[in-house]
Amino acid sequence: MLAALAIAGLTVLADAQGIVTTDRDAILAAVQKFFDTMTSKDVASARTVLVPDGRMFSVVDGTAPPTFRGRTLQEFLDMLPTYKETYRERFWNPDVRIQGPIAVVWTPYDFWIDGKFSHCGIDAFNLVKTPEGWKISGGIYTVQREGCAPSPLGPLK
Repeated sequence: MLAALAIAGLTVLADAQGIVTTDRDAILAAVQKFFDTMTSKDVASARTVLVPDGRMFSVVDGTAPPTFRGRTLQEFLDMLPTYKETYRERFWNPDVRIQGPIAVVWTPYDFWIDGKFSHCGIDAFNLVKTPEGWKISGGIYTVQREGCAPSPLGPLK
């Protein structure tokens, strides 16, 4: 009983300090870190949250037929330091599903290039729990250039 109270106390303390304490928190932290590495072009940090042989696909909405593009996460890592523009991606209201060592995150997002709105869409990430923590193993996202609802996060700051 005393051990359980001690663990509960540490969990509350950890939450108060902003430390990740649940799988859901760790999964969302991995997604946020991925977005942060796009902005900073930090390949080393991106490697900590990506499975290099995973794949990411985009579907451009509003084209007939829709345009699909895929690439490995290793290709993303190779291209990351070459980006000339500054990218910023934000997400909100994520739906996180976890079953043992796998998870899925479905979330709306907006995307900014050099501080200007580019597009919005839905991100759907697949994650796996590794000995090093949760990593993005792949996903798919839509690219919607028109008809985007205003982000609940407000304008980019």
